[in-house]
Amino acid sequence: MFNKLNEVLNNKETYINQKQDRIKALREQLANTAAPRDRFTVYLQLYDEYKTFSYDSSYSYAKKLQTTAAQLNEPVLIATAKMKMAFTLLSSGLFKETLEVLNSINLQPLPDNDRVEYFFLKARSYFDLADYNRSPDYTAIYNPKGIACIDSALALCKPGSYSYLELKGLKDLRTADFEDGEKTYTALLKLSGLTPHQFAINACCLSYIYEVTGDKKKQSVELLIRAAITDVESATKETVASYKLADILFKQGDIKNAYVYIKQAMDEATFYGALHRQVKISSILPIIEAQWINQIEHQKRLLYAYSFIITLLVVAVIVFAVISFRQLKKIRAADKIIQEANLSLHETNTALEEVNKKLSVANTIKNEYIGYYFNINSIYLDKLENFKKSLDKKLTNKRYEDALQTINQLNLESERQELFNTFDKVFLRLFPDFIEIFNSYFKPEEKIVIPKGQLLNTELRIFALIRMGIHDNDRISKILGYSVNTIYSYKNRVKTKSILPNDEFEDRIMEIQAV
Repeated sequence: MFNKLNEVLNNKETYINQKQDRIKALREQLANTAAPRDRFTVYLQLYDEYKTFSYDSSYSYAKKLQTTAAQLNEPVLIATAKMKMAFTLLSSGLFKETLEVLNSINLQPLPDNDRVEYFFLKARSYFDLADYNRSPDYTAIYNPKGIACIDSALALCKPGSYSYLELKGLKDLRTADFEDGEKTYTALLKLSGLTPHQFAINACCLSYIYEVTGDKKKQSVELLIRAAITDVESATKETVASYKLADILFKQGDIKNAYVYIKQAMDEATFYGALHRQVKISSILPIIEAQWINQIEHQKRLLYAYSFIITLLVVAVIVFAVISFRQLKKIRAADKIIQEANLSLHETNTALEEVNKKLSVANTIKNEYIGYYFNINSIYLDKLENFKKSLDKKLTNKRYEDALQTINQLNLESERQELFNTFDKVFLRLFPDFIEIFNSYFKPEEKIVIPKGQLLNTELRIFALIRMGIHDNDRISKILGYSVNTIYSYKNRVKTKSILPNDEFEDRIMEIQAV
């Protein structure tokens, strides 16, 4: 999982570019949008892209949402725009300003889901303010106010829904009901359709419960890693996963990874513009950085010691080498003579093996085609004998028209095709992989497809004869019944379509092995 996180971090610019491409498309859409209501919709989409990515831009579009909503003079849109502004201010750590904006919202016209969002934002504001102040006196004021807002939101939610479970989990965290909180967040993470940011937030909450209870420390780290991966892949900069992961790893003594992830957390907070997160991260960044520097210094000292030892060993090796050099010189001279003899013998053996291999293949082809030659000659002698007897009989009986008809019925093309078919069968028995290997020399769209009822077509038959050792175009033309120019055209067209260079094509054909 650490490897996966590090791989994602190395590619984080890719995910940022993907988000910026979506933002660019929305801005182009905005440039072609004139109606205030349509512009409000595009502003809202741009805000959603920026709200966890960049404080300045999300603040800018939240202001535009407020201005456009005021132009439209619709209470629900005005309240929505204010809540977007409140979220942005809260994410940046401006708690006083967040509460001022929320308190200015008129809840009367809002539907239940917007009221839930309102109370959730207000609760988060009180909770974050309590955590930021760290004063028991003020915590005792802010926490009850936040819980009261949670209760108000829960009353408007459908039990079992995402909003209900998210609010219930947050309440369990603030009231330290970790047993119930674990059940709530486990059920929440099993819901389908969670956005990457929703998963990351709730995974961090469940990780915190595991960390505090101490029962599942491994699962706690795994959840933070998964949350951090999700944050990077969704180009989310308003996040706590990297910070919490670095904090836990530092406590466990993993200084190397803790340093990597605390730097990532600071980069995210700085990129977004979250002032309170920068302050929080700055409290442990120097500590981790100092430990990391100490480790590097310790490694340097070890390297110096190892270098000294290696230097001594090198000196000893050099002395030993000087002593051994004279003996080695004599041994090398003898080795050279032996190697030359072995090389000559090896080359001879290799040449013999290659010749034997070629002879074996040639012998196989010769035996197969000798049998084919005698068989086909026997068949044609029988046919000629029968034809002669039939013709003699008709001429003897002076049935000249029947004799002429018999001669006209002689189909030389059919006989030639039968001859080719017999040749194809024998050849493919010797080279069963010929067609597959031949087609591997072409792009998919250029591969030869054999029509149904045939074994080889003309192109394949030409190169089959070449594989048999018949390279002369004149001989091939006589065997196949084509002109020399036609054979040359077929060969040239096939070589041109091949992915192989023309001058290598026939060599590769000759490399196809017989069974």
